[in-house]
Amino acid sequence: MRVLAAGDHFVRNDLIAGALRRHLGDTPYELAELTLPWPLEPFGPVAEVAEASDAEDELIKALDGVEVCVTQMAPFTERVLSAAPSLRMIAVCRGGPVNVNAAAAAERGVRVCFAPGRNAASTAEFTIGLMLCALRRIPSAHQSLALEGDWDGSFYTYERSGLELEDTPVGLVGYGAVGSRVARVLTAFGAEVEVYDPYVRGDVLGVRARSLEALLTRSRVLSLHARLTPETRGLIGARELALLPHGSVVVNAARGALLDTGALCDALETGRLAAAALDTYEQEPLPVSSRLRSTPNVVLTPHVAGASRAVARKAAEIAAAEVGRLVRGEPLAHALS
Repeated sequence: MRVLAAGDHFVRNDLIAGALRRHLGDTPYELAELTLPWPLEPFGPVAEVAEASDAEDELIKALDGVEVCVTQMAPFTERVLSAAPSLRMIAVCRGGPVNVNAAAAAERGVRVCFAPGRNAASTAEFTIGLMLCALRRIPSAHQSLALEGDWDGSFYTYERSGLELEDTPVGLVGYGAVGSRVARVLTAFGAEVEVYDPYVRGDVLGVRARSLEALLTRSRVLSLHARLTPETRGLIGARELALLPHGSVVVNAARGALLDTGALCDALETGRLAAAALDTYEQEPLPVSSRLRSTPNVVLTPHVAGASRAVARKAAEIAAAEVGRLVRGEPLAHALS
């Protein structure tokens, strides 16, 4: 069996190779490698697939005789799949195989699997960090002291001192792998957690809101954890932000398009919102001309909430485990139907 590890500078080929050794055991296989440029070069749409490295030609060459490919960012377009007649499986090291033309793969009998939950803990932890940075103005205080050399006593005034998480109403929109972990951590802080997710049945940690509007009217901190779908695109706009209590904080480490950027900037500039902390954006990379860069009281990070060494290792292990199941003739755990 010939296997291609098409890793990058995050889910590296050595991590994929090590995981394959553990999960394939004594199964003989030949491993080829291709290193894709992400994240040193941004991903984007490639032909008909989304969020992939623009490397069709390199991938086609590397797939010669390959039966299984383990990757995160390889662009499996119609063109690439047509040029890889030996291919049996694509194991994608991410929560959804958006870099694969799933219909074209299915037509050719190529199994497609993915790695759900690989970055849930990392993203949840980072979300809490964003909340604390926004609530307690940590980046502003650091810049004032370390970069400007100013021991600014105004950070201790009542007007500029921030909120604590303890006893603060925090609204979570979305209660999946990330949102549920954030709820657990917030509960440990003593926050008053409220959840809105019409797709989740059963109990939640905290109070379940009967509607999005009801949750917004009570949330001093709003944290977004919903999936981006046609229904959730622009979910939080000017009308929704106006429902939040005056001086609230908005956090988004999910998908940028859940939130109307212009409406958010308006609310921050007028003082309607106290702060926002964002890791994802409607357009990525964030343009130099973006209004967010000049809007006050915003914490900005470059879509790194899911970036931890543990995530890269978990992703490689989950994908390699699927390869092992394929070889042993077992049902795949995380395959597209």
